[in-house]
Amino acid sequence: MVKLKCNDYGFECDFSVEGETEKVIEDFRSHTEDVHGIDYSKEAVMQFILRKQG
Repeated sequence: MVKLKCNDYGFECDFSVEGETEKVIEDFRSHTEDVHGIDYSKEAVMQFILRKQG
């Protein structure tokens, strides 16, 4: 299980998502595109997850 929070990546935002990797990637991408106007690739979000676990 993984967790991503917007404020970990420079956003003044309380959004966080936790769960299975694929769902977290999709939910985080949808949120950042809809709310912040940034379209991260799946690969970019996966790098966020890997760096956080490292």
